[in-house]
Amino acid sequence: MNESCEIVVADAPFTVRRRVRWSDCDPAGVAFTGRFTDYLLGAVDHFIRHILHEPRAAFMARLGIETPCKGMSLNFHLALPPEAEVDIVLWVARIGTHSFDLDATARLPDGRIAFEGRFSPICIQTQPRHKVPIPPALRERLALHTSR
Repeated sequence: MNESCEIVVADAPFTVRRRVRWSDCDPAGVAFTGRFTDYLLGAVDHFIRHILHEPRAAFMARLGIETPCKGMSLNFHLALPPEAEVDIVLWVARIGTHSFDLDATARLPDGRIAFEGRFSPICIQTQPRHKVPIPPALRERLALHTSR
């Protein structure tokens, strides 16, 4: 049995299954609002690793860039109790000049939407720190994952 709280369960569409831990919940027995950010960011980390086919840090260092968060949003639809599992599907929603948007929809096993989110990184040069266009090597990998 896999006791992990987060695991990649599909490549197409890219899906991360997340199990709500007891420690994620308040005394009323529902996941703290702030934990949803962790759920989204964990799924984003898996997705980035998947599309790069290598560790993110090595890929970005080779390009001389970093991709900090420019923006993030979450829309909550349901409270999540301990032991609930959600499948978080991610895809590239938009590729701009300097930034891109990763969209996510998290569903319970019965198909109900638990939350939706967007994570928007921006490409910056590491020294000096300023925005730069998305390098072609990254743009090509993002473009392969633009459909749900």
